[in-house]
Parts: sequence; structure tokens; C-alpha cells
Amino acid sequence: MTESIRFLMCPPDHYDVDYVINPWMEGNIHKSSRDRAVEQWQKLYHVIKDRAIVDFVPPQKGWPDLVFTANAGLVLGTNVVLSRFLHKERQGEEPYYKQWFEENGYTVYELPKDLPFEGAGDALFDREGRWLWAGYGFRSELDSHPYLAKWLDVEVLSIRLVDERFYHLDTCFCPLSGGYLLYYPPAFDSYSNRLIEMRVPAEKRIALEEPDAINFACNAVNINSIVIMNKASDSLKQRLAEVGFEIVETPLTEFLKAGGAAKCLTLRVTEPVLDYVHANQPVESRTIRIEGHLLDAGIMNQALDLVVENGGSFKVLNFNLGVERQSPSSAEVRVSAPSHELMEDIMTELIEIGAVPPPQEVCDVNTEVVTQDGVAPDDFYVTTIYPTEVRVNCEWVKVQNQRMDAAIVVGQTAEGLSASCKLLRDLKVGDRVIVGVEGIRNPRKPESREQRNSHQEFAFMSGGVSSERRVELVVEQIAWELRKIRDRGGKVAVTAGPVVIHTGGAQHLSRLIREGYVHSLLGGNAIAVHDIEQAMMGTSLGVDMQRGVPVRGGHRHHLKVINTIRRYGSIAKAVEQGILTKGVMYECVKSNVPFCLAGSIRDDGPLPDTEMDLIEAQAEYARLLQGAEMILMLSSMLHSIGVGNMTPAGVKMVCVDINPAVVTKLSDRGSVESIGIVTDVGLFLSLLIQQLDKLTRPYHLVQTV
Repeated sequence: MTESIRFLMCPPDHYDVDYVINPWMEGNIHKSSRDRAVEQWQKLYHVIKDRAIVDFVPPQKGWPDLVFTANAGLVLGTNVVLSRFLHKERQGEEPYYKQWFEENGYTVYELPKDLPFEGAGDALFDREGRWLWAGYGFRSELDSHPYLAKWLDVEVLSIRLVDERFYHLDTCFCPLSGGYLLYYPPAFDSYSNRLIEMRVPAEKRIALEEPDAINFACNAVNINSIVIMNKASDSLKQRLAEVGFEIVETPLTEFLKAGGAAKCLTLRVTEPVLDYVHANQPVESRTIRIEGHLLDAGIMNQALDLVVENGGSFKVLNFNLGVERQSPSSAEVRVSAPSHELMEDIMTELIEIGAVPPPQEVCDVNTEVVTQDGVAPDDFYVTTIYPTEVRVNCEWVKVQNQRMDAAIVVGQTAEGLSASCKLLRDLKVGDRVIVGVEGIRNPRKPESREQRNSHQEFAFMSGGVSSERRVELVVEQIAWELRKIRDRGGKVAVTAGPVVIHTGGAQHLSRLIREGYVHSLLGGNAIAVHDIEQAMMGTSLGVDMQRGVPVRGGHRHHLKVINTIRRYGSIAKAVEQGILTKGVMYECVKSNVPFCLAGSIRDDGPLPDTEMDLIEAQAEYARLLQGAEMILMLSSMLHSIGVGNMTPAGVKMVCVDINPAVVTKLSDRGSVESIGIVTDVGLFLSLLIQQLDKLTRPYHLVQTV
């Protein structure tokens, strides 16, 4: 027994599934066996009692979920933040938990009655005591987290739950001794997963597959090297054993019917206080004002949905409803976000539907001075197509030369205050560029906002990929040719478009470069930008490459990475400085594979490596193509046609494109060495890598013989 560890439990004398407040309860009302539940609870109790001290809160008739003591509150040292239950079905438990804590010498803190927080079900201490993981999204509100930080004097990391099956943090997230973490990544949004990955090293993250997750393997009790849970797969047991943990399984199927398991049935009441850990809660709050026909045009719902969908929280401070049909309404809303980054994303979208800060709160936009020609300050505001006004010296100033994907420069002219859009490449040292989103609005007539039936994310790409036919046999032939060319010291050139990145082909093209199959890369500004965007931010054109869905605010990512590379002067310098650590362009630099990026009138930025003089770019293309025995043309119509037109006969060309017109255009050159493949380029590259892998062992065996 570990004398210093104590748990609070509640006997299941009155446990049953009496109502539905989570997905697990659906279909299970009064279907739990009381006898079996008591038997399973007793087994869990004895497993814990043999290893720690167990205290009891008395069961109460009429409150069947009192058995789930994890939701009593959050304890640190002798302080406890009492739970505020979201659902009325559990709110009656609060006085019983409060009485127990007070009788046992704890200082009890109580949140405002309208601010839900469900205790250690949604707040879990890192087992090394360094910080508190606090969940929100279903049962607990983000605005409760600053209270936790203040009252418990601890750093709070806010993470958002997005899968309603995992409605409490402890159903999908379990910190373990030694800094390890057992969790189910799909239960969280992309921001939260990034935060988890930043705080927990990869070798200490144990990600569950769905079968273990739905068996509530994360809803476990950790006592030193022991992990007590309902059920675990053999593979999970092995993974935990490899890092020194022992799993103790104790069936809790009766409690799963109510959406709980081992962790839900216990509350650790001996959380140690570390003197060197202090409050640090990054939740940021701002107030916005919205005016117009807020209800009948759906603007209010649209605004509040934007806040929640972006990972924020809100509180309506006041709402003035128009008394006549044509009378506008107005509202002031406090918006909260778990980080400054997410707050900026939320505010950017709210600005686009006409939200502004109250006039008394913002008199001036925030600006920073450009210190390097062609490079904007960090966090510069990226413009959209919408007319924009900015707050300067307590006046709204209309932005001139409005266009998408630019910065806003403010200044003073003979006529007075001015603001105008400038492309990154046109920025000069001394320009005052707006940063952040405070003091910016998109003024439009109310009718134009209200006529919109639904909000469309300002994004570049949201469609899927067309189906393709079988291409394995052709790919096998290409793989064999590539292998022969490489091994005899020949040369292969690749011309590629950004579709390679969008379709998930970057990792495969990177490997071809790394393993010596590619000797020059030809493309435009776009492939490099989106490759670097994926490498640095996990998106391509703002689309999450893991989930295949647009990221809120992701349309600005490509401008951000262009700005970063421009700051360092070149792609190679960014690699040297450790800023760019993977991807196609990274592999070109590390493998000394020359590349040429030919600019066009469409290019943003552009990257400093992009050759904007097309005559010079053509000459460089021709130089890099000299001596090539094979050219892979990967989903880039203009660059592929351009390369085809400057390539002599006799060079093997493989044109891969989902658009048959591109393939036909190349084939019309009359070269018998051309192969056209109408398919998805990401699939093609994946199959090519597979075929090259198959050739590796047999080829070496043949060479040895």
C-alpha cells in the first residue's frame, strides 16, 4: 500500500442509468444490473485498497451518478474547486461533495453558478505535478480555467474535446507516472493535439486505437507503475509493459453503460503541491459588438458558432433586440480562447461577418515597423477581398488598394491619415504594418451580411479527389527504369506542381530525392510554398494534411511561411538554421539536388528562391534538364508543357495528371518515349515507392550472384 496516496469513492448503493446525458446512456436506461454493478465496484475497490487508502462519500438516494466521484471537484493540496455540473440531473450532488470536503479539512472554492466545470473528470494533473490539463467542449467551459489557475496556483493547459463519445477529459486522456501519457488523439481538435505533442515527447505518448478507446482504456487509475482499467488489448498491454507499466484489468461493464469506468469511479484527493509550480493560464478574452438583424438573419448564431467551432467560448454580456421588424439589434459578447493564436483566428472570422470591438476599447490598431525590405513583422494582418477599415487615432480609416493576401501599411500623408494594402515584396524598411486583428473591421451594408444563407470558410480548397483506374503495371515498369538509371549514374529530372503536396505525395517525393532517384527539381513558387507550409504547419493551402479538412484561419498559413523564409533569405538558409526540417525542399537542400522555381503573375510573396524573371527561369530549366534520361512530370500542366517543349527527343517522359487533357498534350509531341498516366499523383507516388521497395532485395541478390 502507498500510504501517501488516497482516493475518494462512493458505494453504488443507488447506482442506475436513470436518464440520458451522454451517448453511452442511450438505450441503457434501467438496463444495468445492480448486483453485477456492486460486484464490479467491489473488485475495483479492493484492487485500489491494496495499493492506496480509500475514503468514502456516503451514497444518496435519488443521485445515481454520485458513484462517479471523479466529478466531485478538483483537489490540489488542501484546496478543492467544487464542481458545477452542466446537467440538472447531477447538480444535486454538489452539496454532498461540498460537505465531505469541508468535513475533511479542505478549503472549498466555488465557481459562479452559470459556469460549468466537472472536476477531475475534466481536469487532470500531469503525474509529475508540472501542470494541469484542463478539458472543455462538452461539460466544462473554457472560462472556468482561469479560476483553476488562480485558486490552485498552477499552470493550466486548455485542450478541447470534439468527439461527444468522450465527453469528459478522463474518458480519453490519462497522464501516467514518469511523464507518460495514454490518450486517444481523435478526441481532440488539431490545436489541442499540437499542444499535447509540444508538451509530451513522442517517446512518452501512447496513442490508443479506437477499440481500446471505446473500452475506456484511458479511463484508468494510475498508482505509480500500476495502471488499473476496465479492459486492454494485448498490443496496449505490451506497449505499456515495454515502458515499465503493469496493467490490472477489472471489468466495469455495468458502469460503461452510464459512460464511466475506473477513473470516473475514483477521485485522487492527495495531489502534491510543488513549490516551483505557479499559475500561468493563457486564456485570452476580448469583447466584440455585433449589430444588424441578428436573429432573423442568423448573424448571432453564426457568430457564436464561429467562436465554438474555433475552440473558443463566449458569454453574451448584453443583447438589445430591435423592437420593430426593420429595427437593428445589437449585442456585446465576451469571447474567450485558450491561446492568443486561436483568439486571432476567431477574431479574424468575426471581423469578416461585421463584428467590431466596442469603440471605447480600441482607439488604435497595433503596428510594427518593417526592419527588412520585403519582410513583414510576425503576426501581420493578412488582408482579404473585403473592403476594410482600420482604427487610427480613434478614427476609422478606409484601406486603399484593397486586395487579398497583402499587409496593411498605415501612415500620414498631406491629406491626413492613410492605410493601404502592400504585397510582402513591396514592403520597405520603416513601413508601419498592422499586426493582430484589433481595430479592424469589414464594413458592409447590413443587407449584404444578412442575405448570406450560411457561412463559408474563406479557404482555397475543400473538394475531394477523383477516382482512378488501376496503374500498378505501368508503375512497375517506371520503377524498374528509375532503378537502372540511378544505379548506372544517370540523371532523372522532376517537374512538379502543388497538387503533389495537396494529395499527400510530399513524403514520397521527399524519399525519392533522399534515396538518389531525383537529380533536379523544376516547378513554380507554389510547390515550394505548400511543401514548406506542410512541413512547418501541417497544412497545405490551409487544409489539415492528417484529417483532410480545412483548418480555421488556415488560408493565412502560406503567407506566414513565405514571410518566414524571406526573413532567413532563402530556403537553404532556413534549413541551415534548423527552421525547415523536413519536406521536398528540405531534401533538395540536404541532398544537394538543384532546383529552379519559376515565378508567375499569381505568386504570393514570392519565396526569395523563386526566379521572377521568366527568361532567366527558362534558361535555368534548360540547364537543369541537360543530360536527363527521364523526366517525371507530376501534375503541373504549365510547367510540364514548358519542360516538354524544351526537352529533346529520346528522353523518357512520364506525365502523371488527373486531367487527361494534360497527358494528351504531352503525348501529342509524337515522342514514343512518353508515357501518360491519368490518375491521382499522390496515389502514383505511393505506388512508385512500393514498387521500388519490392525491387530492392531481389536487385541486390541478382547483383551479388
